[in-house]
Amino acid sequence: MAPLASTVPRTAAEDGEFAGKRVLVTGGTRGIGAAIVDRLTRAGAAVAFTARSASVRENELFVRADVGTREGIEVITRHVNERLGGVDILVHNAGADGDRHVPLLTQEDAVWQFVMDVNLFGPARLDRALVPGMAERGAGAVVHISSLSRSIPSANRVPYGAAKAALSHYSKGLANEVAPRGVRVNSVTPGFTESDWGRSFVAALADTAGVDYDEGRRMVMNGIGGIPLGRPARPEEVAELVAFLVSDRASSITGAEHVIDGGSRPTV
Repeated sequence: MAPLASTVPRTAAEDGEFAGKRVLVTGGTRGIGAAIVDRLTRAGAAVAFTARSASVRENELFVRADVGTREGIEVITRHVNERLGGVDILVHNAGADGDRHVPLLTQEDAVWQFVMDVNLFGPARLDRALVPGMAERGAGAVVHISSLSRSIPSANRVPYGAAKAALSHYSKGLANEVAPRGVRVNSVTPGFTESDWGRSFVAALADTAGVDYDEGRRMVMNGIGGIPLGRPARPEEVAELVAFLVSDRASSITGAEHVIDGGSRPTV
C-alpha cells in the first residue's frame, strides 16, 4: 500500500486570507516545510523559503543558505529584506539531528554543536534579525517547529531532543518578551509525521525487516509506543495548524505549545 494520502480539505480560509502578508519558512523545500509553503502561498502570501541544498522547488523567493551558520542567517536576512522588505510571518521549520545515532558516552562534540546550531541558535539568530521589524510595526507571528523528542528522550538521538527542548524553552521566553509589542510566538510539536524523511525511514526499516511499507509503518508506530489515532500525522495537517496559528483567527494565542501527534505522547 502506498503512503497515506492527504485528506486535508481545502477551506474557505485559504482564499486570500494571507494576501499582502510576507512570509519566511526555513527548511521549506520538502516535508512539513514544503506543505507550509504551499498552504500559505495558496492563501495569498508571498512566501520566501530556505534550504541548505538546491531543490526542484526553487523559485525567485527561494534562498539557498544554512540556518546553522551566522553567514547563512545574513544571507537569508538580506534576501527577505531585498525581495520582501521584511516579513510579517516567520516559521522556523529547518532541523537536523546530526545523523550520528550512537550512545551518548561516545557522541562527539561536533554533533552536539551541529544540532544546537541548526535547531536552536539558527532560530534565535534569525529572530534577532527579523522580529524587531515586526515589533516596530506592532504586529507579526512566529512559529517554532519543535519535536516530541524534546520531552521523550529517544535512544541515540538525545542531542536532537535536547536542542528541541531548548528551542521550546526559548520560544516561550521570546513569546513573553515580544507579546506586548504585538508579536505572537508559538511552537508546534509534531509527533511521527509521514513526511519525506518519515517515508524514507519507514521504507528503510521495512526493507531491512523484509516486510512491506504498511508493516514498516506499523513497526515504527509500535516502536514509539503506539499512536492512538492509528496513523502518523501528515505534513498537510501540520501546515494547517501552522496556518491557523499565524492567522488573525489565533489573535489571542501566544506562548503556547501545540502538539500534533495523534495522541502518542503518554504524558499530560
